[in-house]
Amino acid sequence: MLQDLGFAEARPDVHFPTEPRQRIAVASYPFREFIPGPDHDPSARTVELKDFAAHIVEKFGIHRIEPWSAHFSSTEPKHLEEIRKGIEKAKSGVANIAVDGEHSQYATDRNERQQAINFGKKWVDVAAAIGSPSIRTNIPEAKDSQPNLDRAADSLLQVVEYSSRKNVVVHLENDNPASEDPFFLVKLVEKVNSSWLHPLPDFGNSLAHRDADYAYRGIQALFDHAYGICHVKKRERSDSGATVEVDMVRTFGILKASGYRGYLSMEFDSAGDVYQGTNELIQDTLRYLTKN
Repeated sequence: MLQDLGFAEARPDVHFPTEPRQRIAVASYPFREFIPGPDHDPSARTVELKDFAAHIVEKFGIHRIEPWSAHFSSTEPKHLEEIRKGIEKAKSGVANIAVDGEHSQYATDRNERQQAINFGKKWVDVAAAIGSPSIRTNIPEAKDSQPNLDRAADSLLQVVEYSSRKNVVVHLENDNPASEDPFFLVKLVEKVNSSWLHPLPDFGNSLAHRDADYAYRGIQALFDHAYGICHVKKRERSDSGATVEVDMVRTFGILKASGYRGYLSMEFDSAGDVYQGTNELIQDTLRYLTKN
């Protein structure tokens, strides 16, 4: 626990907008077919990451983005400055960076854990360089261990001690069902006990892996500890290959009842046109945020 270690920290103070449209961001991950990176289709149109914010403003009138780490062709200062200038030119901003690494924070192997810590710190620096208030770091499965709360907490504590000095919040998403179970993430957040570490509730991920009762209890627990970013989805493909539908009324009810004031990132992740699907998510989000 932070108090036990004598770590005195300032609290994050992100000034989130209150107008519903300004709270919306668009993730770059659903547009991976068009952005240079591991899933880019060379035959499709190409949108460079430095131009993504302007593209989202043009297509949707949304002035905030959530870039994916795999879409950064470089993390060198010159490239990051180009990205930042592109965002500023579009009169846009960054809500969060979705960061995916390969090293596990809870591995038995100390070197593996240190690589995960170093990776987290590196992306904290990237966030600070492009003006992002936060990152979402994943928790990959370890090859030598089942999920271990103590080791994961110790690793993440070192990352948030660093991120607090950079004014960057760290988030954990309910994604991988083995290592990012929503209740495991809540235990991690509570054990680290830092205002710089919070969960990122994803509307659909837990429904893809568990039954509805478990998933919605998990979403509730995540929103009870959430701060800066969540992922909005209407549907997700389950582990069995079926499409599961998100109960949007129920999920937005959980979000609003929790007092959540952070950003809502549109992450269309199902079959169909990504532009149409993203626009539908934006319209649904605006409707539910303004509905009493």
